[in-house]
Amino acid sequence: MRISPKTKIDDLIKKYPFLPDFLSGLSPKFEKLKNPILRRTVGRVANLGQVAGLADFPLERLLAEIASGIRKRTNDAIEVETEAQAEKQFMTPKERIEVLKDIIRDLHRGEDIELLRRRFADLVRDVSAKEISEMEQELIQEGMPVEEVMRLCDVHVQVFKDNLDEKVVPQSIPGHPIHTLMEENRALEKIIRKISDILDRLGSPPQESLYKELRRELEEESEELAQVEKHYLKKENQLFPILEAEGIGGPSKVMWGLHDEIRARLRDWRGSISSEKSQEVVEKGRPLLVAISDMIYKEEKILFPLSLESLTEQDWARVKRGEEEVGYAWIRPGTEWKSPLEVEEKGSPVSPGKTSRTSVDLDTGALTREQINLLLTHLPLDLSFVDANDTVVYYSKSRDRIFPRSPAVIGRKVQNCHPPQSLHVVNRILDAFKAGQKEAAEFWIQIQDKFIQIRYFAVRDTEGRYQGCLEVSQDVTGIRKLEGNKRLLDWE
Repeated sequence: MRISPKTKIDDLIKKYPFLPDFLSGLSPKFEKLKNPILRRTVGRVANLGQVAGLADFPLERLLAEIASGIRKRTNDAIEVETEAQAEKQFMTPKERIEVLKDIIRDLHRGEDIELLRRRFADLVRDVSAKEISEMEQELIQEGMPVEEVMRLCDVHVQVFKDNLDEKVVPQSIPGHPIHTLMEENRALEKIIRKISDILDRLGSPPQESLYKELRRELEEESEELAQVEKHYLKKENQLFPILEAEGIGGPSKVMWGLHDEIRARLRDWRGSISSEKSQEVVEKGRPLLVAISDMIYKEEKILFPLSLESLTEQDWARVKRGEEEVGYAWIRPGTEWKSPLEVEEKGSPVSPGKTSRTSVDLDTGALTREQINLLLTHLPLDLSFVDANDTVVYYSKSRDRIFPRSPAVIGRKVQNCHPPQSLHVVNRILDAFKAGQKEAAEFWIQIQDKFIQIRYFAVRDTEGRYQGCLEVSQDVTGIRKLEGNKRLLDWE
């Protein structure tokens, strides 16, 4: 048998099942090859040259070690093809990232996309989801605005598209968070096709008589499409925080911004349907569907493979634990995937049945930990607390939260819990609180038929030292309507 930098790692492992354990003995970075989900996805397409590069392990030594290990265990004759090695491994991982960054910088400067596509094909030839993520992250760290990376995102995906099209769509076990997200994508694609079909039937310009017939159907499908919010919230509240903890922040910054653009387009489009502006319905609907379809492509070709490669079983257990709080769009998850690990969330509420009965002395009384938790969760408010270091340490797990939260937000920097467009406002509030210039900030917004008040309060100790920021959100729709007096109980 002959091995070379182009040999697929999955082919070798199928033939020699001992290789994952053998390779992990060479370097801890090869431990991920023991992950069966990773092997079913990345392993199907990753060759030894790529595996060596991703693990920052000398390729020549890797080939020699594999050949020697197989010979010792099986007596199989293994040859190493050094010519292919010299041809393939001409750039280090860092050099590859620099080439990718140069391509995006030239996109920023307006260079022709076809020229850049050819340069990519000539110089890099292949690119991993992790490399795209690192490229975006480094550009942001070097000063390129997140909004500019967002603007270029669709274009640079086009540059890499031929390469990305060849990537195997990740597969996972029913019940695994990635499997659930992909099942939601399949349901989402069906809704996109239905809406696209309605828009085709309307024509351009739309026939008003036909629009009246199809409007109700369009409204129903737009309601279904609006459930994409749950899909995006699971990414924002569950997946992004754990990727950030692994030092992977590029996807969350860029994708969150793109989510918000889609949200704004969706609200605008649904408003056109409600106001019976048939021409706007067609003109705004098609770009919206394209944007949502493009997001599916980015998820399955970049985000999901990157996540499967980067996260551990413990991480996926944490993602899974928060899914129910956010909810599911269109589907119910499978049940085959079971995490073998019980993950203790740092800062989580005390588990039922294990609650300490010891009272906590307060300024005006004493409460048990259980009573404190019940009190906070029964308030008709959403509460979140960020400590003096801008870290989210608590949110109230009330039954009818206005803004969804999940356990993955605990321990996350608050700046990463907001989309790039509002980050400057968050920092301005916190800076003013820390400097002692302000004590509160207040906002209010209309969400469908609800009027929401959002307030931020500087929390200081008895010495006046800043200890954190309390966020309080409340549905005040009913309060705004109150008039006169109510002195009698009107229970029936």
